[in-house]
Amino acid sequence: MFELTLLAKEAEVDTLSDALMEVEALSVSVEDADADTEHEEALWGEPGMPVPREAWQRSTIKSLFPSETEALEAVTLILAQEWAADIHVQGIQPVDEQDWVRLTQSQFQPVPITDMFWIVPTWHEVPAAATVAMRLDPGLAFGTGTHPTTRMCLKWIAQNASAYQGQTVLDYGCGSGILAIGALLHGAKWADAVDIDPAAVEATLANAEANVAHLKDANGALPLLVGLPDLVGAAKGAYPVVLANILATPLKMLAPLLAGHVAAGGHLVLAGILARQEQELKDAYAEVGLQLQVANAEEGWILMTACKAA
Repeated sequence: MFELTLLAKEAEVDTLSDALMEVEALSVSVEDADADTEHEEALWGEPGMPVPREAWQRSTIKSLFPSETEALEAVTLILAQEWAADIHVQGIQPVDEQDWVRLTQSQFQPVPITDMFWIVPTWHEVPAAATVAMRLDPGLAFGTGTHPTTRMCLKWIAQNASAYQGQTVLDYGCGSGILAIGALLHGAKWADAVDIDPAAVEATLANAEANVAHLKDANGALPLLVGLPDLVGAAKGAYPVVLANILATPLKMLAPLLAGHVAAGGHLVLAGILARQEQELKDAYAEVGLQLQVANAEEGWILMTACKAA
């Protein structure tokens, strides 16, 4: 494959990206042209919120083509357009053949949650220190234990097992199912896991089969029910522990629903929250009768918990 690299202004990025796909680029990626310099810009947003900016003031657009000829034909066609007058070609380079599977795997090592609880990809041996190990590979659904928000949730699960042992927990926005499975490995009798993404539902089922098959009942059923959010309706009642690792904006919108699913004397555990968003979440949940507190912090992210009055 050959990589075509172009330099464009912010206003041109969308049009250029679309044009590259129209001329059959295999992929298109956009990066800050000033990354790792004093002019680097941080851009990020949250679901449900307006995009702060479409791209960087100076953006590098990289696209892949099957051959050098196709890359040359593509860039020649694009530069002939009136709107492309300020776009600059930085080069066309061959992409070295690599074992992409091995390269990807090398980026994921076993993750210690506590001294005894580890998340371990299937291509690694379980560390000797791990008395509880979850086998989990990166996939389409969010949650492999490498992100601070997931690690903090899992640590809470490991350190507070007495809050849910022998009972049912709710994992709202389950992603890979990592939190629900973590609770089952630490003594939960059952877990309900929901997500808006069908791929997350499939990933959760697959990961549960790989990790808690030994907990199946006499009929061969897993101790887990997973599905879309309507799976958890009013008829499901309340839970001793409700876990939600999403992002601040949806967590605020979901405050009445999540609070309603916490049993009297039960715990609400929230993650996906930046430290600067602490007060926003406290205010949102105070309106539904829960007093959130920061239980942990890591790399600018915080874990917030609340206990519902008995």
